[in-house]
Amino acid sequence: MRKTILIVEDSDAWTAALQMALEAIPGIEAVVATSATAALRLLDTREFAALVTDLNMPRMDGFELIQNLRAGGRHEHLPIVVISGDTDIETPRRLAQLGVSAFFPKPFSPASVRARLEQLLDANTNTDHRP
Repeated sequence: MRKTILIVEDSDAWTAALQMALEAIPGIEAVVATSATAALRLLDTREFAALVTDLNMPRMDGFELIQNLRAGGRHEHLPIVVISGDTDIETPRRLAQLGVSAFFPKPFSPASVRARLEQLLDANTNTDHRP
């Protein structure tokens, strides 16, 4: 069964690197949204196994996107991986408080992101089949 990952990134170069890395995971399809508002629209209409997002985007940033998802409803437990060039020393703490699964500063290792996402997807699959 294929799993779909939503990538929220407004940079074509980072999007391409992420897509290549994530689609190297067997059974994974990557869908791209270039803004947080576009991501919210997609999340309303489709099921995703995980979300990979940037923080610094126009109109609505990644923090607002994550807060929307964590506010309740069907996406409050969605695995979220953040990849960002944000250099604020408070960012990792803020993300942890929001329940983010992993944070990678830019520039990032696509192999590291892929490995962490595989762990998250495996953990989610194992908890989906609880008695």
